Amino acid sequence: TDNRNRTASDVRAAFTKVGGTLADPGSVAYLFSRRGQVVVEANGADEDAILEAGLDAGLSDVDDNGGSLVAWCDATDVRGLRKALEEAGFRILEAGSTMVPATNVPVTDPADAKRVIRLLDLLDESDDVQDVYANFDITDDLLEAATAP
Repeated sequence: TDNRNRTASDVRAAFTKVGGTLADPGSVAYLFSRRGQVVVEANGADEDAILEAGLDAGLSDVDDNGGSLVAWCDATDVRGLRKALEEAGFRILEAGSTMVPATNVPVTDPADAKRVIRLLDLLDESDDVQDVYANFDITDDLLEAATAP
């Protein structure tokens, strides 16, 4: 952002609107770790082939997301892993680093689910907010109920 005070004020206001409070900077950073990810098109891609192609480039794990496969690595190894997978003939859909939660917190109360969804909407509306990382887990049924008009 070009104005940290304005952005902090907007984010604080979003939390206040849903009945929450904004923690001090860095106070929940221990709940997340920065990891690199290279998303590969799953169309015919084999996890074993991705593992074989990426192990020397820092690949640590592969997750199947249905239409895509996510190759995980250290955040500093993204470029090398992307290059290794491209050279092996895989179609890269996305590559970069992200914050991954250490643990997920289940949201079971419908009122809490609505507040979480409302907070995400408010943060999404802010022009200064680029990414939101969260560690909540809401079931599909509860998510549907929370987003219903």
